[in-house]
This record gives sequence, C-alpha cells and structure tokens, in this order.
Amino acid sequence: MLQIENLNKTFNPGTPIENHVLHDVSLRLEEGDYVTLIGGNGAGKSTLLGGVAGTFLPDTGKITIGGTDVTHLAEHRRAVYLGRVFQDPMTGTAANMNIEENMALAYRRGKRRGLGWYIRAKERDLYRERLSTLELGLENRLSDKVGLLSGGQRQALTLVMATLKQPRVLLLDEHTAALDPKTAPKVLEIGSKIIEAYNLTTMMVTHNMRDAIRHGNRLIMMSGGRIVLDISGEEKQKLTVEELVAKFSQASDEEFTGDQALLG
Repeated sequence: MLQIENLNKTFNPGTPIENHVLHDVSLRLEEGDYVTLIGGNGAGKSTLLGGVAGTFLPDTGKITIGGTDVTHLAEHRRAVYLGRVFQDPMTGTAANMNIEENMALAYRRGKRRGLGWYIRAKERDLYRERLSTLELGLENRLSDKVGLLSGGQRQALTLVMATLKQPRVLLLDEHTAALDPKTAPKVLEIGSKIIEAYNLTTMMVTHNMRDAIRHGNRLIMMSGGRIVLDISGEEKQKLTVEELVAKFSQASDEEFTGDQALLG
C-alpha cells in the first residue's frame, strides 16, 4: 500500500545551517499495517511523514501509494490518497463551522464542488453513525460549533473526518501529544478501533515508547534520519520498554539522553 525507496532530504543545503534529515530511507507497508514510528527529537520521524504527505519534495527517492507514484505530486493532489491528523487539535477542524459542516468538507474531499451547500439526510445519518462510535455524544451535537468542543473531542472528531473516506494511508503525527494525560489514551484507543474496523494502513509518530509498543502490529525506530529498528509480530507483542531501550542502544550506538528521555 505504501512504498518508500531511498528517500533523501536536506534542508537549507549549502548554508551554515544545512541539515540532512533523511538518509536513504526505505520502507514498505502492506495493506492494513499499523506502524508506530518512534525516535528522539530530530530523528526524522515527522519529516518522513511530511515526505509521504507531500509537505516537501524529496531530493532523491520514490514514494508510491497503492501502486501510484506520488513522489512529485503536489500536497493538495496527494491528499485524495491520505488521511492526516496533526499534533495540534485545532489544526484539523474549522472552529467557526459546526460539526456536520466540518464532516461534510471531509466527506466531499476530492469531489467537484458546486455553489450549493446542502447536506442530505443520508449524509447526516452517516455522520451520526460514525460519530456514535466515539461514545462522546457528538452524534447528538451536529449543529454545535466545533470551537465549543474540548481538545480531546476535536481530535476525536478529526480522526473520524480523516478516515471518513477510508484513505489508502492514514498519517498520525503525534496526534495526542497536546492532550492531557487522561484524554490522550482515550483518543489513542478510539484511533486503534477505527484503524482496525476499516483495516487502514497507518503510520503513527509518537514520543511515547509504551504507546508505540501497545498500539499497532509493527514498530519502527529512527535515529539520525535512518531506520535503525523494525520490529513486528510476536517480538513486538512481547517487547518491554527496557528491551526497546537496549535494542536502540545496540542498533545505533547511542543512549537516550536529554529530551530523548521523553521516550521512557
């Protein structure tokens, strides 16, 4: 479903602040793979997601989604293949529009737009059905402005919107990092239920080792713009944080220090 081949990216080349962020990164995701992506700050995690999303074009390498070469496709044209949830809960929704209007924008993504703004009863029923799976009562608040929702409610709504059209690939970029400790696990569980229900191919960036181990069927760790660990199957199911720290140190000849302690 997703193939990344020898991806390289350098920001500000030829300047004193040149930064080679991705080094020949290659990765293949089969349909239904749920990959958690972990690493210290500056490891290249979010940059890799940005490369898949088309936020920037790679210097070299190739990206295909569902067999379609999207390497040089503009971000807005690539969006038809992708669902995406950002770190900031305010980013994925329009605060001054109500819930059903936000969902209608997501539902009609990639379709031709007319001058009319009309939500049919069948559409509204679909929105209620999808929202009811969140168990947050949002299905009964379709006319409420999204700006009235909490951060956790907005992020849960964004997850539903991002998966409404069952994208080829779902990208979750530290989507619970800005939520409080009680809300973040709930949003993670909601996401996992949606991913499992629709067998979505997913990449989730996280700073939390326990979340990376608990969710998904595959764990990838990056360091210095390279993939240093790729763990799946029974090995991942039995993995502990301590074992993962040891594996990282062995694979990268580094230890977790400073802000990398966030991984613990």
